[in-house]
Amino acid sequence: MIGHERFIAVDWGTTNRRAWRMGPDGAVEDVFEDDAGVAALPSGAYPSEVEKLRQRLGDLPMLLGGMVGSNRGWRDVPYVACPAAVADIAPAIVWMDERTGIVPGVCQNRADAPEVMRGEEVQIIGAMAAGGLPADGLVCLPGTHAKWVCLAGGRIESFATWMTGEVFALLGRHSILAPQIAGKAQSGSGFAAGVAQAQSGDPLGRLFRLRAGALLGTPIADGPSYASGLLIGAEVRAALASRQGDTPYLIGRPDLCDLYAAAIAQVQDRPFDAHRQIDGGLAFREGIRAVLKELA
Repeated sequence: MIGHERFIAVDWGTTNRRAWRMGPDGAVEDVFEDDAGVAALPSGAYPSEVEKLRQRLGDLPMLLGGMVGSNRGWRDVPYVACPAAVADIAPAIVWMDERTGIVPGVCQNRADAPEVMRGEEVQIIGAMAAGGLPADGLVCLPGTHAKWVCLAGGRIESFATWMTGEVFALLGRHSILAPQIAGKAQSGSGFAAGVAQAQSGDPLGRLFRLRAGALLGTPIADGPSYASGLLIGAEVRAALASRQGDTPYLIGRPDLCDLYAAAIAQVQDRPFDAHRQIDGGLAFREGIRAVLKELA
């Protein structure tokens, strides 16, 4: 078991990893980021990679979260079943040595709606610990596999996953629409047009218009943003369908949260409160700190 005064927090995902050296006052003393995600590493590489992180950031206790704890990572760490809070997650850490632990993910083990998450639970814990999230409510974590999470009594009660980010990436790399959606999506008129079209409930029936418009000389303006608006708009519409009037909190990368905030505002026809938007890196760091405090 390790203390929480100074430590290294590592968000180790599929394609990237980010590591922070944290000071006793909560300040980030140093940060390191690279593309050595679990998809890029052989199974035996993790001890040496952890040692490299310590050489770079300091000889300190380290907690790892994310896909490093999956069956594709260093060790397949068992999930904690929801409803789950920090008091359930912290004792289930798997210690690779006396100073290096992997935080477990959370699962929803229901036959009609099986779900898993790794890393997002740390961000939720951190956002609640920092006072940015209420104990009850709805939170969305945009990303490759976006999570929509219901909180009750300070616990992850239930959640659902949308593969919106992965679908957009696949369309941009491998589909016939790739030339039309090359570039970065951004909020604006093109994105808003996509969100509006998604309200029909038929985003897949409208994606091909990007290709047809280009062939017929009537291209849809800002194709990347329009396609993103279609997909995110459909996700937001579906996720909020059973939560009438409930505005979610957002945790994640600021530029991606901006797109979701714009879609939510358009779907709900009211401004999105910027205070409901929480930086994912900050939430992760505070989540690791909260887990360590629970162990102290």
